[in-house]
Amino acid sequence: MTADDQHGLPAALFERVDESADTGFYREPRFVAHIDQATIDALTNFYRDAIPAGSDVLDLMSSWISHLPDDITFGRVSGLGMNEAELAHNPVLDDHRVHDLNVDPQLPYPPASFDRILITVSVQYLTRPFDVAQSMLTTLRPGGDVYIAMSHRCFPTKAIAAFRQLSANERVQLVSAYLSMSGFDDVRFIDRSPDVGDPLWIVAGTKPAP
Repeated sequence: MTADDQHGLPAALFERVDESADTGFYREPRFVAHIDQATIDALTNFYRDAIPAGSDVLDLMSSWISHLPDDITFGRVSGLGMNEAELAHNPVLDDHRVHDLNVDPQLPYPPASFDRILITVSVQYLTRPFDVAQSMLTTLRPGGDVYIAMSHRCFPTKAIAAFRQLSANERVQLVSAYLSMSGFDDVRFIDRSPDVGDPLWIVAGTKPAP
């Protein structure tokens, strides 16, 4: 990786303590929640407000739970993640794929396939985030949104250095740059942290209309 791959940012920001293949790290399923219940509820309420009924949704870097509200009927809900067993146990997914974005950052879907793309407390593991963001832009329909939800927990050996070293505000700025430098409009920050529980910071962006 060179600095030019990351829009001039230092390559060291995207290095990890454990650079071994992610397929090994994620081989065994982890049926656990990565944020506490109050924060899960806050995220579900945000999705209830932000995702219209009938939307086609891609849960990127998905697992066994997608945090989507069960009182709204969406269109297609697809999941892309690293563990087959976790994805197979996710009750809201209509289809799923195992795919390592750090090996191939191109999303395996046709252009303009989805109205919304979600990344939930996983963006810190992307080593090629600008490439992924550009592919998200292609995969979204015009006017579609991406929602990147973050908190303060992670697997430290697999998180990139930026998420281990930067402050919360700086991490929000970095993720905002992923979107703005990749062509998203209206890049915005939304704080949905509950009064008690893990923080919930959301960076959102919109695909421009033609």
